[in-house]
Amino acid sequence: MNLTGKVAIVTGGAAGIGLGIARVLAFHGVKLVLVERSRADFSAQAAAALAATEVVAHVVDISARDAVFRMVEQVEQRFGRIDILVNHTSVSNKDTTFLDTTEEQVQRIVDAGVKGTFYCSQAVARSMVAKGIPGAIIHISSAGAFAAQECASLDCATRAAYVSLAKSMALELAPHGIRVNCIAPGEIQAADGAAPASSRFLRATPLGRKGTPEEIGFAVAFLVSDEASFITGTTLLIDGGLLSY
Repeated sequence: MNLTGKVAIVTGGAAGIGLGIARVLAFHGVKLVLVERSRADFSAQAAAALAATEVVAHVVDISARDAVFRMVEQVEQRFGRIDILVNHTSVSNKDTTFLDTTEEQVQRIVDAGVKGTFYCSQAVARSMVAKGIPGAIIHISSAGAFAAQECASLDCATRAAYVSLAKSMALELAPHGIRVNCIAPGEIQAADGAAPASSRFLRATPLGRKGTPEEIGFAVAFLVSDEASFITGTTLLIDGGLLSY
């Protein structure tokens, strides 16, 4: 797997699954642009984990289309190209019932999830098409796109939207050699040092453990590599067998 010298944008790349993805891509020699909503999201842990590679941090409200397009232009100016986009940023309504979800929560989830993923994908895809780059785009969804989770109705709905968006994008971008896929993680460990996330599934993971952020990163690295050159428009479920029954 040769990804050395590739340029990747990873939204939500400074913590949790996003950081696990960034670590794996960095190991393979990818130049990284990590995008977060605020400077506070860039922890010392993230900086230390990625110190061995070239990393650029951007603070961007990805729900603002103009800001996203400016960010992409800045990445082009610095690196000359964009080969990979990983859409990981999302906001959850975890532990909020359907009846109690507020208008503010709906706006935040739709802005960061659906709008942010769409704008980042559009801006990067336009860059790839303009430069003739056969790039790869990955949306990070969730097992919740396929099975309901307690107190996460809108979160599940937006994750399902990523799956549908990946298929539509894959169809339209295939003539440009751009592949679009989705990854749906199941129960994943919290970031190092953080309190374990409470489960929203009543069922147990057959493999008997939670996955790691890096295990999602391994899948991303494969899907953006030449080894996956005939894979597009699909969703890879990485859930330890959670949805097998």
